[in-house]
Amino acid sequence: MASAVSAGPVDAGTPGVPAEQQRRRSRVRWPWRTVLAAAGGLALFLAFPGHDLSLLAVLGPAALALAVRGQRVRGGAWLGLVLGLVFMLPLLSWTGIYVGAFPWLALAVFEALYFALLGGAAAAVSRLPGWPLWAAALWVADEALRGRAPFGGFPWGRLGFSQAEGPFTAFAAYGGVPLVSLAVALTGTLLAAGVLAVVRRRPGRRAAVLALVGVLAVPLVGVLAGLPLAGSSLTEGGPTRTVAVIQGNVPRAGLDFNAQRRAVLDNHAGQTLALADAVARGEAAQPDLVIWPENSSDIDPYRNADAAGVISRAARAIGVPVLVGAVVEGPGEKLSNTGIVWDPVTGPGDTYVKRHPVPLAEYVPYRPFFRFFSEKVDLVRRDFTQGTGVGTLDVGGARVGDVICFEVAYDGLVSDVVDAGAGMLVVQTNNATFGYTDESVQQLAMSRLRAVEFGRTVVVAATSGISAIVAPDGTVVHESTLYTADTFVEPIAQRDQRTVAERLGATPEWLLTALGLGAVLAAVLRRRRSAA
Repeated sequence: MASAVSAGPVDAGTPGVPAEQQRRRSRVRWPWRTVLAAAGGLALFLAFPGHDLSLLAVLGPAALALAVRGQRVRGGAWLGLVLGLVFMLPLLSWTGIYVGAFPWLALAVFEALYFALLGGAAAAVSRLPGWPLWAAALWVADEALRGRAPFGGFPWGRLGFSQAEGPFTAFAAYGGVPLVSLAVALTGTLLAAGVLAVVRRRPGRRAAVLALVGVLAVPLVGVLAGLPLAGSSLTEGGPTRTVAVIQGNVPRAGLDFNAQRRAVLDNHAGQTLALADAVARGEAAQPDLVIWPENSSDIDPYRNADAAGVISRAARAIGVPVLVGAVVEGPGEKLSNTGIVWDPVTGPGDTYVKRHPVPLAEYVPYRPFFRFFSEKVDLVRRDFTQGTGVGTLDVGGARVGDVICFEVAYDGLVSDVVDAGAGMLVVQTNNATFGYTDESVQQLAMSRLRAVEFGRTVVVAATSGISAIVAPDGTVVHESTLYTADTFVEPIAQRDQRTVAERLGATPEWLLTALGLGAVLAAVLRRRRSAA
């Protein structure tokens, strides 16, 4: 591999240096580029929740920019792949905690291929004037692609999701997660430009100073942008509704968390009954609505009268509607991951069906093809259907924007419910299949970014944790621990203000993607002109 990619010079066409000598230099320096790319991947991993060294995220783009500077596209692709593997393998290790190493390794390697594409593109633009901006825009373009293809994409590990707290967080309110990713990447690429200017002393001290000013200016702008957002409380910005969050817990962690499905349902009903008793004793506030998590009833309450009775008794005891996360039979042979508004008097009402079921986890596309690689796909015995309606529901006087589990990672699915009038966001999730891993805290970080992005309180209800209530400024007001039963009750303002990010929608992401791709096109045309 090294001999194949080291044919290109470190600095293309260095005057007065024979080609053979340039190739020897490239071979000598090549391992250091690989080590640098690997270090960038490690820095990215450490920036994410679980380690929470969020400022290290800028070192990922910085390391890649330094490593690919002056390299050919194929060399850049190799370096991007190295960074992606070192980053994604540990970040996604929770995916294999109960299903084995193969699915985890397959997913991590596949996701790393997107970083190979990024590395090749970054190498192509590295010779252009203004390359730090083009390279940063390419990070956004790469994340846009990774979050959409194939099968709807998998946006885990976006740079912005590492910044739930810090100087870059506020950018979410002005351009969503893509703008946060750009700010992190641009700080990193400017840092790389400053290092190059100092080490090579070319084009000089002025360039190094300008790069250093940029490195400081980007996070400073983020801090200043965050000042108007700071201190946004749960009760500011609109009429309040008192919301109860129920975490009933599960009998055991792992894939068979719902082997005792009735026990899971009883746990959530029991917590709701205990809350009703506390309200009657004056020890807790009377809620206007109650939120149960995803999979709180894996017994279809439409077909099972006993399950329906358990939910109805809990709803009647608390006296307000309960948003239940249920697995529902149909349509046809499929299942539906459904949020059901369960009224204490009339029973089940409005519903939301998960619009983005997880491929190879909730449904298996091209099952015979994937079975060739692993029979683990047959652990998914029945496919979940894909819902079509936006998850904005009226529950107990609140206009709730419901997203289920990993849907919180997808920009469009969250913005849709806010555009439809949601005054607060609810994430119904079940993380019991991931054990005591970092998956839960990584997902919570996404909810924190969404709170800032849309200026809404975000309620996270999880079967076994982490459940949380996140204020509109991203502050976590309540947070449960894993594999415990817990209940939160808080008054939450139903907001209708629109952030700049909501007004702009996907426009920043598309513009930045076009900027990055335009730079790649310019680099290709420039190379052709020079070769002509």
